[in-house]
Amino acid sequence: MAITTREGKTQTTLAEINMVPFIDIVLVLLIIFMVTAPVIQSGIDVTLPKTTVVRQLTEQKIIVTIDSKQTVFLQNDPVRLDELGAKIHEKLPDPTRQSIYLRADESVPFGTFAIVMDRLKAVGIDNISVVTQPLSEKAKK
Repeated sequence: MAITTREGKTQTTLAEINMVPFIDIVLVLLIIFMVTAPVIQSGIDVTLPKTTVVRQLTEQKIIVTIDSKQTVFLQNDPVRLDELGAKIHEKLPDPTRQSIYLRADESVPFGTFAIVMDRLKAVGIDNISVVTQPLSEKAKK
């Protein structure tokens, strides 16, 4: 677009979009998401036992977690053992056809782990996947 001034000079206006502010905003958002993404995924802090055979989690399923203080969580909510079956029935209409991921801290005694497994079996869940971490390359040798 050209503008003619009173003196007879023709001036053009800047018709381009200035991309620098847009790029600045996008980079700031990228940094914010990069910093917050690991925090969102972490959930409950559990040191998982390490095994040589580990399969990647590909599906979104209900996760039961036992932390180092032997507190049981359903997803990210603490739950008492006697309420575990009822809470699972709230989240899953037919738990007999579903599978559940069970995460337990490596310091949890086997007795606590077995009690939680027993409660899950009592609800009708037979497909329980135990979540572990892979061994490092140095530990495998």
